[in-house]
Amino acid sequence: MKQSNNIAELKKKVAPYEQTDTKASIRQLLNTVVPMLLLWYGAYLSLSVSFWLTLPIAVVTAGFVVRTFIIFHDCCHQSFFKSRLANDTLGFILGVITLCPYQQWKNSHSIHHATSSNLDKRGIGDIWIMTVEEYAAAPLWLRLSYRFYRHPLVMFGLGPIFVFLFQYRFNRKGAKSKERIDTYMTNVVLVSLYALMIWLIGWQAFVMVQLPVMFVSGLLGIWLFYVQHQFEDSYFEHEEEWSYVKAAVEGSSYYKLPKVLQWITGNIGFHHVHHLSPKVPNYNLEKAHNATPPLQKATTITLRTSFQSLKFKLWDEQAKNFISFREMKLPRSTSESVTDRLKGQRPGLQGE
Repeated sequence: MKQSNNIAELKKKVAPYEQTDTKASIRQLLNTVVPMLLLWYGAYLSLSVSFWLTLPIAVVTAGFVVRTFIIFHDCCHQSFFKSRLANDTLGFILGVITLCPYQQWKNSHSIHHATSSNLDKRGIGDIWIMTVEEYAAAPLWLRLSYRFYRHPLVMFGLGPIFVFLFQYRFNRKGAKSKERIDTYMTNVVLVSLYALMIWLIGWQAFVMVQLPVMFVSGLLGIWLFYVQHQFEDSYFEHEEEWSYVKAAVEGSSYYKLPKVLQWITGNIGFHHVHHLSPKVPNYNLEKAHNATPPLQKATTITLRTSFQSLKFKLWDEQAKNFISFREMKLPRSTSESVTDRLKGQRPGLQGE
């Protein structure tokens, strides 16, 4: 009952910021997608001068792809436009641009919101996390797989290529027909668009521009998702103790970025606000944070301190924090419940 009261109270305070402003949405769409397309074209033109000029332009373009993804993300939550049809249509189009099938991503992300920080409901729409006890009970092959997965060069180097070029091209097991058809349609449109671009400018020029744009934007996307849930004193509990409000306010961070980066990432640094109320459009997240004192108690990380998260590998259920492999002290015995949970552990990048 207490948790329900907390949710209702916070929801009431945030509710005014859940209102969609159509004019603000259109403005954001124009100041995001138009510059992104112009920058992409500028990167292509710069190839005639030097590839070393193309690279920095591609990096800036990637930033606008991230901002485009945040709009796509709002469409998935039906918070960018008032019309479901408008959100779904724009979401599909932006999904092609960002390489994310709309229905597939929307469904897995909804599960992420409903199960975030719940130790008994991991595996869909999140990053693979093992507890100290699970790691201790795991066979050698699973430990090695986990260490490989959690290595920064794998997660942020191979991760963007694997997730955006391969993982999102296939339907997940058990996907319904609507999601399956949407993935197929996204792939068909994507291949057609890329084929057209290659026909127009040649495959070498296309790859030299699109590959760095795709890689950098994918890296930034995975980093944002990773760092906003993987901080030292985060929140994780089993089902019987899990709280939606605590998962939002304590299990999601406030990533305080310089204003330019806050703008380019569509205010997603206010991740705790977003997890509490996904209906708040990205352009209202900061307003909701500033107007709601309880939300200001969320863990704040900065650009500098966020890099400390790279050392966090395992969740310590006893100490209630993340630790590195070096800090790990393996328990002497493992309970049957931990062994049972391990049966569902599978390596693979899930983060979105």
